[in-house]
Amino acid sequence: MRILLVEDEPTLRLGLVDLLSGDGHHVESAAEGTRGLALALSESFDLIVLDWMLPGLPGIEICRRVRAARPGVPIMMLTARGDEADKVRGLTDGADDYVTKPFSAKELLARVRVMGRRAPQAQLEQLSVDGAVFDFARLTVTRNGHVQELAPREVGMLRLLHERAGGVVSRAEILEKVFGQRGDLQTRAVDMAIAVLRKKIERDAGLPAIIVSIKGAGYAWGNR
Repeated sequence: MRILLVEDEPTLRLGLVDLLSGDGHHVESAAEGTRGLALALSESFDLIVLDWMLPGLPGIEICRRVRAARPGVPIMMLTARGDEADKVRGLTDGADDYVTKPFSAKELLARVRVMGRRAPQAQLEQLSVDGAVFDFARLTVTRNGHVQELAPREVGMLRLLHERAGGVVSRAEILEKVFGQRGDLQTRAVDMAIAVLRKKIERDAGLPAIIVSIKGAGYAWGNR
């Protein structure tokens, strides 16, 4: 697998790079949060391993932003915070696994291998549809020469809808996979987010061609 490791403690970071590389993985590493987030959003990884406490940007915030922009990428939190409340928060904010320090090398490798089974296929990074040119890695859309920035959550919605082209994605599924939340009462937030996104990407937000509404069901990739 191609793994991104974000860990600020030098000895542990180098040790984990050696451990994972020795198990046959290709490892990119970062020592602080801002750099880690930039790599996570601009390159494709099969697994992201994050320390919780990082300089620049906390690992939990990186987790939240990556989960919004890349819903399918497995994320493992690696941290000394062992309280149950912290574990629940990490998993709620998008982590797929939570490993508490100290840990054994065998345990970590076993967990990494399990995560590898969940790794998605290589994700599409650029796409042109109905006159809009999307650059998911740079979080932008270009139409008629005008470049518009996209939020990570907006890219996440676009990825999810495009991956499911030909089918319908419910509001509840978007809420869970992109927003990291559950609850029918909150699905109105999805409608509001889609409305904002349409203003950025559609020729005419009132007659959307890229993200179409399916009455009573949710949204679908229009691509016409």
